[in-house]
Amino acid sequence: MRGLLVSDLHYGLKQFDWVHGVADRFDLVVIAGDSLDISSVVALGAQIVVVSKYLQRVGTRTRLVTSSGNHDLNARGADGERIATWLAKDRVKGVLTDGDYAEIGDTSITVCRWWDGPLGRDEVGRQLARDAARRRQRWIWVYHAPPDHSPVSWTGSTYYGDAELVEWIGAYRPDVVLSGHVHQSPFRRGGSWIDRIGDTWVFNAGREMAPEPAHIVFDTAARTAVWSSTSGEQVVHLDEPFTRRVAPAAPPLTPS
Repeated sequence: MRGLLVSDLHYGLKQFDWVHGVADRFDLVVIAGDSLDISSVVALGAQIVVVSKYLQRVGTRTRLVTSSGNHDLNARGADGERIATWLAKDRVKGVLTDGDYAEIGDTSITVCRWWDGPLGRDEVGRQLARDAARRRQRWIWVYHAPPDHSPVSWTGSTYYGDAELVEWIGAYRPDVVLSGHVHQSPFRRGGSWIDRIGDTWVFNAGREMAPEPAHIVFDTAARTAVWSSTSGEQVVHLDEPFTRRVAPAAPPLTPS
């Protein structure tokens, strides 16, 4: 299976145009959260209408998966926690969204919502436990936040990842986690677009302001992952030894 990962498009319509233009080159396209932009001058409701149409268009060209991110939350549930109602099950026709599970050949795909509190967190935990019981030979998670204390969650000054995700990876050992959220990671010393936690590969393409978004092409048959951005291209062979990047040490304190 040949897949494309992007995330954090933040209502960048030229980037959505690019994704639509290349979608039919892939068996799977993943937009791992933050399709909307809460800082935009365009009202969130209007963004939802436009982005939903883009997603439906991409979904006619290939299999599309998109999860919610923190910018995608447009309402509060009965429990008071924020949710992305527009990405609820079956709301965007032909697209796998929050809470969905699918199988493509020997690969299982689990799409996780952005959780805003303990009830949402527990819902995601139940989802992963349920899908673990029916996983196929290969298991891919789509989860907006990257794991904490990983180079894919390094901002250049701190880690900004999800501690619960680290625990879930340890418990269920998926093959791949496709994430986003931390824009800077691939572009900062000590950061990266790729990490390996035990047997699990984790990807985060990062974000930059360009018509072509930073993106990762992964091939489960060739066992390769390729990251592309305006900084160039990097290739990792997933069956070869992997050296994890380490964030630079903080400078020593000097007496005042």
